[in-house]
Amino acid sequence: SIDTVGRRLFTIMFKDLNTGQIFEDRIDNTNATLGWANDNKTLFYGLKNVRTLRSEAVMSHTLSSGAADRKVFFEADEAFDLSIYRSKSEQMILIMSFSNTATEYRFLDVNKPFSEAKLVQPREKDMEYYVTHFQDKFYIVTNDQAKNFRLMETSVSKPSKEYWKELIPNRQDVFLEEIEVFKNYLVVSERKNGLTQLCIRSIDNLAEQHYLDFGEEAYTAQMSYNLISDTDFLRFDYTSLTTPNSVYHYNMKTREKILLKQEEVLGDFNSDNYVTKRLYAKASDGVDVPISLVYRKDVVINGQNPLLLYGYGAYGMNDDPSFSIARLSILDRGFIYAIAHVRGSQYLGREWYDEGKLLYKRNTFTDFIACAEHMIQQKYTDSNHIFATGGSAGGLLVGAVVNMRPDLFKGIIAEVPFVDLITTMSDESIPLTVGEYEEWGNPNDETYYQYMLSYSPYDNVAKQNYPNMLVTAGLHDSQVQYWEPAKWVAKLRDTKTDHNLLLLYTDMDSGHGGASGRFSRYKDTILEYAFLCKLIGI
Repeated sequence: SIDTVGRRLFTIMFKDLNTGQIFEDRIDNTNATLGWANDNKTLFYGLKNVRTLRSEAVMSHTLSSGAADRKVFFEADEAFDLSIYRSKSEQMILIMSFSNTATEYRFLDVNKPFSEAKLVQPREKDMEYYVTHFQDKFYIVTNDQAKNFRLMETSVSKPSKEYWKELIPNRQDVFLEEIEVFKNYLVVSERKNGLTQLCIRSIDNLAEQHYLDFGEEAYTAQMSYNLISDTDFLRFDYTSLTTPNSVYHYNMKTREKILLKQEEVLGDFNSDNYVTKRLYAKASDGVDVPISLVYRKDVVINGQNPLLLYGYGAYGMNDDPSFSIARLSILDRGFIYAIAHVRGSQYLGREWYDEGKLLYKRNTFTDFIACAEHMIQQKYTDSNHIFATGGSAGGLLVGAVVNMRPDLFKGIIAEVPFVDLITTMSDESIPLTVGEYEEWGNPNDETYYQYMLSYSPYDNVAKQNYPNMLVTAGLHDSQVQYWEPAKWVAKLRDTKTDHNLLLLYTDMDSGHGGASGRFSRYKDTILEYAFLCKLIGI
């Protein structure tokens, strides 16, 4: 599946791996999720609406038949999207309908590609469930009567929730993220105190368990591709702010950990030259907000260090601490890099997300401000050396913060920022708008309208001094249309009272993710780091 402009409309093509032949079959406007039936000629895929960019149908295509593609399922609710995949068991095609707050699954036998898709559990408001198939059972991770999710099981023949049996209950201090099922083991990815833990349990006795030890204050660990069920080995990925991306095999029987591959860093890189820490800032309502940071060990903490503070805080997505080769460029120039794990993510569980969305969204911004102030109070930096950065919904974050506290930062970088909140959310013809109501609110409701208006970056531009700003956009952006950052910058130019830098860069060849390719994507980073270094005088 290929997308050449970044609009997230993919064309599926077919190649014979034995002969190298490229088939004439082409399927346009797909979402790039797909799964093969066992007949080696029937492909299931997700079809997108080219206007709304919503995945609205699951289709099946019979290779080289010339027959019209068959509609397997149509998702009528505009708040829902679709994804499909072939199960690890290789026995089913799973179809997931999902919104920001609810899911619904259907399944097909891969040996019967023309059979009707069967429903697992009908969708319910604010109920999410995620299905894994193994042997004759469905394992289901769900928030049904479980704020931080619990694990259930049921037979394939009786999939609805009235037959679900609880295996792992909801826990107040642990957020259950995902599972991996093996013949003899159940691996559970959990989040506690913001850090992901991998718990190995016996499939026959779930109380028999142990955890992997990663030995760092802040890190990212996640299960990798585990395509074989009958094995003692778990493959997982590991990284931290000082550890390059690494792939491990872990023997769940002997508890031996084997490094298979680590991202190569050219030059004289030594992880021992850097230090990573975990701090907590006190939010305006008394909540402790985690901060992950990294810097060179030879940096003197004197209150005047250049510091780049990153934030996102939306959709329950977590910005876990991870390694970046490009980031070494500014770390080696004396910068401190920090991540503010603000509300709106699920870093500290589901409640952390709920307290940073809809009518609680301002918590995201005040959390970020508290983190910036904490870094200054702890003498890591000052207001003449601190920068803020965020992209997409993180661009909304820094855009809102810069209106609220323009004095706090030397500069900000807003990447493809979602800043014209009211206009975009009021126009249902714009791609993806309806599905966003559950995150930001529906502006047709006056309560939500007034609340969204109170922080919308574009609508709150004021006659005041602003810090230096670099704003980026993508002409083919499917998530944040290019005119949003352009319109925001135009208003800032007309309104602000300072003479600081205000730069707008529009990538005319890319979409929401910026330039693609192994090296091209670094050009965007180079632009941003040059902006930082110019302002610091490096």
